[in-house]
Amino acid sequence: MTSRIANKPITLPAGVEITTQGDEVMVKGKKGTLTYKLPRNVGVAQNDKELNVSVLREERRVNVVALAGTTRAILQNMVTGVSQGYERKLLLVGVGYRAQLKGNSLSLSLGFSHPVEHPIAEGITIECPSQTEILVRGIDKQLVGQVAADIRKYRPPECYKGKGIRYGDERIVLKETKKK
Repeated sequence: MTSRIANKPITLPAGVEITTQGDEVMVKGKKGTLTYKLPRNVGVAQNDKELNVSVLREERRVNVVALAGTTRAILQNMVTGVSQGYERKLLLVGVGYRAQLKGNSLSLSLGFSHPVEHPIAEGITIECPSQTEILVRGIDKQLVGQVAADIRKYRPPECYKGKGIRYGDERIVLKETKKK
């Protein structure tokens, strides 16, 4: 049995180098360097400007075919990250909701009695083009998404007025209030 996702080769853009040492894969590009430890029985082979992921040996206990597809997706995200980078946009919706950078932390005014200070993780850059917009950028897709989710967790959008922190492409379906 083979994985359809793992069978697709990863094309390497110009300026991206991949080195493998044992079960470590290192992807280096103009934005930075990322490393990944391959799962057991999953192999990687490089041909010119393509990278192929394959199953070395199937096991009964572990679905190695699925792991090969997951490994291919992770490596593709790493190649995209070091060449283009990732960005997640957050919008603050509500009266008096503001965001601003203070040194190495993000200060959020979200209607609480105190401002919320969120430390900026290493490898992540945060920008505030306006007081109600936050841009989270980085080369690691998982880390960018996790930081954006952590910021959103302080005040998720509520379903009656739509106030809160939402993703830039998120649509909130508002509920109708109780009628008398």
